[in-house]
Amino acid sequence: MEKRNGQRVILFPLPLQGCINPMLQLANILHSRGFSITLIHTRFNAPRASSHPLFTFLQIPDGLSETQINEDPTSNVMSLLAKINVNAESPFRDCLQKLLLLQSQESERISCLIDDCGWLFTQSVSEILNLPRFVLSTFKATFLNAYPILPLLRTKGYLPVSDSEAEDSVLEFPPLQKRDLSRVLGEDGEELDPFLRTTVETTMRSSGIIFMSCEELEEDSLTLANEIYKVPVFATGPFHSYFSASSSSLFTQDETCIPWLDNQEDKSVIYVSLGSVVNITESDLSEIAWGLINSKQPFVWVVRPGLVRGAQGIEPFSEEVVRSIEERGKIVKWAPQQEVLAHGAVGGFLTHNGWNSTLESICEGVPMICLPGGWDQMLNSRFVSDVWKVGIHLEGRIERREIEKAVRMLMVGSGGEKIRERMNVLKDEVGRSVKHGGSSFRSIETLANHILSL
Repeated sequence: MEKRNGQRVILFPLPLQGCINPMLQLANILHSRGFSITLIHTRFNAPRASSHPLFTFLQIPDGLSETQINEDPTSNVMSLLAKINVNAESPFRDCLQKLLLLQSQESERISCLIDDCGWLFTQSVSEILNLPRFVLSTFKATFLNAYPILPLLRTKGYLPVSDSEAEDSVLEFPPLQKRDLSRVLGEDGEELDPFLRTTVETTMRSSGIIFMSCEELEEDSLTLANEIYKVPVFATGPFHSYFSASSSSLFTQDETCIPWLDNQEDKSVIYVSLGSVVNITESDLSEIAWGLINSKQPFVWVVRPGLVRGAQGIEPFSEEVVRSIEERGKIVKWAPQQEVLAHGAVGGFLTHNGWNSTLESICEGVPMICLPGGWDQMLNSRFVSDVWKVGIHLEGRIERREIEKAVRMLMVGSGGEKIRERMNVLKDEVGRSVKHGGSSFRSIETLANHILSL
């Protein structure tokens, strides 16, 4: 057991799968450096405490009704987070205050709070309680750096975008194209601006930003983040390279896909997952299905409950589609993604390009087919296809012919081989960052020492 250093860190994740995973991975990293861990969490999407017996878990009320908790949370994520930000402030403050009062009776000192940049009230609470607060960004540094300018882009006449300008670059936000902006800014329009401004302002008042990234992926953006926010920056990722995310999954993982993969040829399988939040239509589901079937490549496809709103799984499929899938594919409601991507049979990943999934794919050297849903996924997919050139961008086209073409190009075409070669180089570069003496490894040591010095 690791030696304790007499200090405790309080962590407070945003209650979404893509935010809980990195926070618990960071908790494991800090625990391995001697810190004790207390995790405050909401009732909604509460993590499984039994999977982390060395941590203390404290649940606070989030003010959501049973109806709100049971309905599909992916239908309007921004609205859900806005409600929880209002409802959770007082319970969080009371919980944190009690912990600070109790520490005088304990042998450990509470050294800091680490929470997600999506919490808007925690900086003010930490200042009132005189507790240093670090911000965890589950996005690329490049995306967080754009928060100050996103409201300005709306006023510059970029939207709506004409077909003739769709592929033009957004000079203020490279490597985005103008057609990407509508799905970054979303349908919330100007309602998003106060959230962005508050996040920027509270982050600038924090004690530092922790990124689940590394210098090898975005060195210039990390330097710029320090200049924009004027606080210390710690690029300590990819977190999953140190500790797996499997034990923090909110979904039950179907392990049967692993023995199925064992029976497939090397690098022959395309893995398909659009993450925990993205929604598609029944028509989109059908187009993806036929694109995969017609590609003639074996595939593992995650069709989670709620992927198609109101559907629990494959019930929208026709009998013909089900029969065709059974001949060549394997469908699961949720997969042990890191294990799947690491499997020798997997040669490609059709992904929504959430930052967690993008990092996991890079670390396993699996080239991607990019089908982003929105928000930071648009930026991640541009880096994959246009900057690192380790994937193929579908440009939002959910059409069976386009999907079939992309799968065949990546898996058996000459262009796919070149992509795979570039991905192997990127994999090696990022892999070095987490080894002893690498950039990420050094940043973790710097973060731990910085917390100890507070």
